Amino acid sequence: MPVRRFDVGSWLDSPLSRRRLDLSQFAGERAIVAEICARVAADGDAALREYGERFDGWAPRKGETFRVPEGDLAAAANRLPTADRAALEFAAQRIRDFHSKQLQTVSTGPPGLKLITRPVRRAGLYAPGGRAAYPSTVLMTVIPARVAKVSEVVLTTPPRADGSVPAAILAAAHIAGVDAVYRIGGAQAIAALAYGTTSIPRVDVVAGPGNIYVTLAKKEVFGAVGVDGIAGPTEVMVVADANARPDFVAADLAAQLEHDPLAWAVLVTDSAALADRVEEELQSLIQGLDRADIIRAANCCLIVAGDLEQAIHLANDFAPEHLLIVAENAGRLASQVENAGAVFVGAYATVPLGDYAAGPNHTLPTSGAARFASPLGVHTFLKRSSVLSLNRGDLEMLRDAVVRLAGLEGLTAHAHAVEVRLE
Repeated sequence: MPVRRFDVGSWLDSPLSRRRLDLSQFAGERAIVAEICARVAADGDAALREYGERFDGWAPRKGETFRVPEGDLAAAANRLPTADRAALEFAAQRIRDFHSKQLQTVSTGPPGLKLITRPVRRAGLYAPGGRAAYPSTVLMTVIPARVAKVSEVVLTTPPRADGSVPAAILAAAHIAGVDAVYRIGGAQAIAALAYGTTSIPRVDVVAGPGNIYVTLAKKEVFGAVGVDGIAGPTEVMVVADANARPDFVAADLAAQLEHDPLAWAVLVTDSAALADRVEEELQSLIQGLDRADIIRAANCCLIVAGDLEQAIHLANDFAPEHLLIVAENAGRLASQVENAGAVFVGAYATVPLGDYAAGPNHTLPTSGAARFASPLGVHTFLKRSSVLSLNRGDLEMLRDAVVRLAGLEGLTAHAHAVEVRLE
């Protein structure tokens, strides 16, 4: 597979170091998504049936609906092999425990002022299909919404050509506590959740990863509905010292690259010898992997830095979705991390643990968005309102500043609304 090699100077000079989510290159897809969203907003279920036939290969026939029959969720969970169900339930509990720590309460300020946090009423979540089915994504999106006490949580996911949904997806939906699953994928699913149709309710927040059409649809409908973020390809950066095991590091790079031919894996090390060994291990490893073709097409870069402090500086600049630190002083280096979606510390903290069962969310900011964005979490489904319970004494205390500021802005009616109460 092609692996790009850099020193620090050539890396910083390369546009690869400044990668970002550039949706302008998808002009054709954007036009398609805009048309889909407009059609779904205007024609509802009729548009969904047309797009279902075209893109998913299935749409409801007479006597069928987009909604998966309610009993099918529990039935799917009961049909799972015992060990598979146990793994889902184990992961679900750890995810629930971790996200429960994120719950917020009423915050108070000066007398008469408080900030109230409430859940949205309805959340719509998306579980991708296509290259693979992701029951882990169901757990990672549904459980935070449930912890936030969202009243109604619905899930959309692409169906198979016969209208069925993978049993693992339905089982995860049952375990996580979904109210309804709808068999619809792509941009049309996001539009249905944003605008509502006769059969699919309008939601307040849409969350969950997807392909470029899902990503563009989130951007298109934002404002009509809240979204968790605009995600780019998945990525990992590994910071490793000379003592890191090359086979471990190569395995971590390959694990992320197998997601998508647009995925990123970057190693930053202070050891040219380690970089050489990792490249050799990676070339050997992928020969026996099922998704070798995807890995070969993805972006893999090796950077040799002067020292590990410089490596962490590069990591903070890159702001990776996943940052794995494998070094003798990994804990100290982790304390210097400012920008990363999730940080994995130590040789045994491999990223797939976080993907499935460690507990923190695996829906993370990508394409450098970790500079300003956070992982999906309970906060994704919460909104805040300020409450001002003020009396005449408060009005008198605030009057001079408010009237003067209103005057600076030329808003005399604002000033009058204050002064009339003191006449």
